[in-house]
Amino acid sequence: MKYMKTATAFAAAALVLVSACTTPASTTPTTGAPAPEAPSETTPAATEGLRMTILPKNLGNPYFETSTKGAEAAAAEIGATTELVGPTDAAADAQVPYIETATQQKVDAIQISANDQTALCDAIKAAQAAGIKIVTFDSDAPGCRDLFINQATSEGIAKVLVEMAVEQAGGSGEIAVLSATANATNQNAWIEAMKTDLAANHPDIKLVDVVFGDDQDQKSFDETQALLQKYPNLKVIVAPTTVGIAAAARYISTSDAKGKVWVTGLGTPNDMRSFVEDGTVKEFALWNPEDLGYLTTFAAAALVKGEITGAEGDKFTAGKLGEYTVGADNTVLLGDPYRFNAENIADFNF
Repeated sequence: MKYMKTATAFAAAALVLVSACTTPASTTPTTGAPAPEAPSETTPAATEGLRMTILPKNLGNPYFETSTKGAEAAAAEIGATTELVGPTDAAADAQVPYIETATQQKVDAIQISANDQTALCDAIKAAQAAGIKIVTFDSDAPGCRDLFINQATSEGIAKVLVEMAVEQAGGSGEIAVLSATANATNQNAWIEAMKTDLAANHPDIKLVDVVFGDDQDQKSFDETQALLQKYPNLKVIVAPTTVGIAAAARYISTSDAKGKVWVTGLGTPNDMRSFVEDGTVKEFALWNPEDLGYLTTFAAAALVKGEITGAEGDKFTAGKLGEYTVGADNTVLLGDPYRFNAENIADFNF
């Protein structure tokens, strides 16, 4: 499995992402040339004609726009077609109609970042019963999917978030979390792991509140303002969501709290660049979301073609990313989060 552990490797991946940006997120990759009718043993089974639905938590989210570019780039490479669909908000059951439509359309695979596993599982299971492969990415729906493409482990993400918060708080004081939706499985897992880490290793750091911006810019902005009013001694706001961290930084950047309350979490370099440059944000983290979407598409194709079943130990090749192995709980791990700051943010463009 390949991980991006250095700025050089990550920058190379970012350059690939920039070239992919010429493909609009709403377009469908062109189907490639027909595969030979009788491929050799070393030639992968034909992927031409595969149809995949991409269903992010919500449309208009820069994070998912970037992951979709990666998914579409992978689809173009393997000769599959994709359709991007999704709700405008990240409500728990907002994705259900799109799953049902994809099931009626008899697509080969659905790639979904789950808003809420409880609300979605019935629709997902109906799709599976119709022969559709379900690959979750970014946010899982355990128990009702074939494979989960995880950007990093919950513990690994939580560890980075806690490290940045502790460093920026100076080792003690109050911090708060500005999350996405209350039902987001990935956000909740990260927050619980953060609480465990803080309790075990950082007794002088007090997590005073967890609030939810619902992955909406204005609500996240308003929740930031409310946190500062409620907790005048707050030192750090941790926003493990690309929408939330940008909204929180925007509020802090023009408030009296600038330079006193720090914003960190998970964001994209392009969204956060100005806030790093003006001193609002010291450091934040993320993986390459384009690679996440790219890997998800290759994994979905491998499932549909029967190259893997999703069982632990299964191996498949994901184009430029190389070979991956399915781990426990039918999970494939993309890699480790990367920390962005004033020293390296100019090297990235996504």
